[in-house]
Amino acid sequence: VILEDLKKDPEDAAIQARNVGEKILASIEQPCLLGEHQARSSASVGIAIFGPHSGSAQTILQQADIAMHCAQSVGPNGMQFFTPALQFAINARSTLVEELRRAAGANQFLLHYQPQVESNALIGVEALIRWNHPKRGILAPAEFIALAEETGIILTLGNWVLEAACEQIVAWADRKETQDIVVAVNVSGSQFRQRDFVDQALAVIDRTGANPGCIMLEITESMFLQDIKEVIGKMNQLKSHGLRFALDDFGTGYSSLSYLKHLPLAQLKIDRAFVRDILTDPASSAIAQTVISLGRTMRIEVIAEGAETVEQRDLLTSLGCDRFQGYLFGRPMPLNEFEVWLPAFVGGTSPFSHSI
Repeated sequence: VILEDLKKDPEDAAIQARNVGEKILASIEQPCLLGEHQARSSASVGIAIFGPHSGSAQTILQQADIAMHCAQSVGPNGMQFFTPALQFAINARSTLVEELRRAAGANQFLLHYQPQVESNALIGVEALIRWNHPKRGILAPAEFIALAEETGIILTLGNWVLEAACEQIVAWADRKETQDIVVAVNVSGSQFRQRDFVDQALAVIDRTGANPGCIMLEITESMFLQDIKEVIGKMNQLKSHGLRFALDDFGTGYSSLSYLKHLPLAQLKIDRAFVRDILTDPASSAIAQTVISLGRTMRIEVIAEGAETVEQRDLLTSLGCDRFQGYLFGRPMPLNEFEVWLPAFVGGTSPFSHSI
């Protein structure tokens, strides 16, 4: 749609264009009959304001297209304007996607390990991916995982994390103080939905020689939006080979006791949002108490994620939770730092040891 004779001031022209865009969206949104069924449609509108010096028709169409895709990302019936800032963000995103694709083959990823403790003992670690970007340094998952999910690169990353974790399990197997460490690995929904996910996971374990009893696969509730029977089937297949499952961020998504009783879970993780507010928000405390009681009843381990203060730990302990993961005990650490932290913790010389 091309609008002519708009006001000369760009802001006034944008207001006119928005009014027309809203009319288009309202019209498309009207219900219509398809046979005997009433149907509704939605649209996404991208708008580029242009004048005599705005460049070629192709440039203007590209700008409107970029704005439209941004509108789509917001949700149905969205409307966005193209701006130079928007163009910059799109270009930066495209560059990051290309860098992310190359990174997997350039050995730019590494694992950090965050301790999981019970009483005075280390019971496991969570393996957390980091990107050693050649220009920006170490990047946390928040800066690239969503993009990896969106582009499908998450499948490559997920396989790499599982293999790297299994190789570390094998490396630790020869030492008494590390041979029983359980390594928790996050599995994305798109990764788990792959038809051959079970075969791929078992192939990694077979290839590396890792003890499957030392692997905890962390899944999220979003996975249960798909065929729940298929999910349970895959979990049971992997469980039969010795792997265990933890339900991450429990209580924040699609919690349902009806599916929970059918899942072969070994662990529930109390989400860090509840742990963070547990001292000041009665609702968070009540949710934590419910998860702990549920775990006890169903004979499932419960671990509190994001424990940062002694007060949080003490309250959770009083509620019946004795497994923790958080900054109070240890931050996610690269392997060399974890190897320094471990003997200090075991020997009782670490400040984290004394806080338990």
